[in-house]
Amino acid sequence: MLTTKQKAKILTNYRVHDKDTGSPEAQIALFTEEIEHLAKHLKKHSKDNSSKIGLLKMVAKRKRLLDYLKREDLKRHAAIIKKLDLGK
Repeated sequence: MLTTKQKAKILTNYRVHDKDTGSPEAQIALFTEEIEHLAKHLKKHSKDNSSKIGLLKMVAKRKRLLDYLKREDLKRHAAIIKKLDLGK
């Protein structure tokens, strides 16, 4: 789980405007950070099935947001992929 300070720091880097918390870019950045955090946890605790399920759900949500952004605005999609180094 990310702390409020961590979320605020991520949002300052990826938000579209000053009060942005819900844009696809901001959500994708938050999901990416959370996914990385859970992946580290699962390397240490490989039998934590509830965390595995949560990780898979987060990856699926991030994928849906990326697909939406790709449909709506290809330039923003390419920019967030490059900025987060997702390698797509």
